[in-house]
Amino acid sequence: MITSQDIFTISNQKQFEKIALKVFRFQYENNQVYREFCELLNIEKGNVKSLQQIPFLPIQFFKSRDVLSSTKTIQETFTSSGTTGLVTSKHLITDVTLYEESYRNAFSEFYGNIENYAVLALLPSYLERSGSSLIYMVKDLMELSNNENSGFYLHNYGELISKLIALDQSGQNVILIGVTYALLDLIEKQKFQLKNTIIMETGGMKGKRKEIIREELHEILCNGFGVSAIHSEYGMTELLSQAYSFGNGIFECPNWMTILIRDTEDALTYVETGKTGGINVIDLANINSCSFIATQDLGKKYPNNSFEVLGRFDNSDIRGCNLMMY
Repeated sequence: MITSQDIFTISNQKQFEKIALKVFRFQYENNQVYREFCELLNIEKGNVKSLQQIPFLPIQFFKSRDVLSSTKTIQETFTSSGTTGLVTSKHLITDVTLYEESYRNAFSEFYGNIENYAVLALLPSYLERSGSSLIYMVKDLMELSNNENSGFYLHNYGELISKLIALDQSGQNVILIGVTYALLDLIEKQKFQLKNTIIMETGGMKGKRKEIIREELHEILCNGFGVSAIHSEYGMTELLSQAYSFGNGIFECPNWMTILIRDTEDALTYVETGKTGGINVIDLANINSCSFIATQDLGKKYPNNSFEVLGRFDNSDIRGCNLMMY
């Protein structure tokens, strides 16, 4: 049996591969949707000996099937933010503590103690619906920050502007996590010169503004907030882990998550480091659903295992993950 301790104490690549192959075998045996997919590809459990041989389930399956490797009671159902009329993804969660452990450990790994920050959130398109995994995470981080100034903002920009300026000038470390279009709305109302604040963008334009390339977007946001870099979060409804970028759109994964870049013409082969292809994600925190997911995102991987998101295979159905259209 694979435990959360096995997953969240991974410290090197060899350990990761060993646990990932165990998870593959577990999910092959216990996840009907995943096993059927493997059988369609004529892939037998015993023949898979490396990460590259593991089949990756297309992310679209989360829209049409219950992707589960557990028979336990559903504790939470996370849903994606689809455009009106489009079918949304649903991620059925039988153990929400795995999600909590994943984002708490990852935040600590990348940013240190959450109690050192006030967490402000400008996430209107997420707050205005139910089932957002991002809202679940940010709400919990706010509570863990134990800071009376942490909080959500919807359309009360004036209040947020006053709070942000006051906290930053007081020397308080702040993280402002915002959906991209709302951050642009904010700096159109107020130009900042922030010295103690991290700006973290997530989620794209949500149909509210025209998509622009990341370099242009980050330049506008850097100028508007008076900061040298824009941080980003790469996560999605179908995952329980996030990758983070400290700037320039280059993401790093926590130790229990990694990505592989598949050939866009042949989903079962992989491209060389530095070449563009489709992003496959291994998220071992997804032990109770599916840990091996072929996303619709395009990207490239670098020699130190960092990666970049370059866009999507198509312009339809923009989900809640961090991407800029090209």
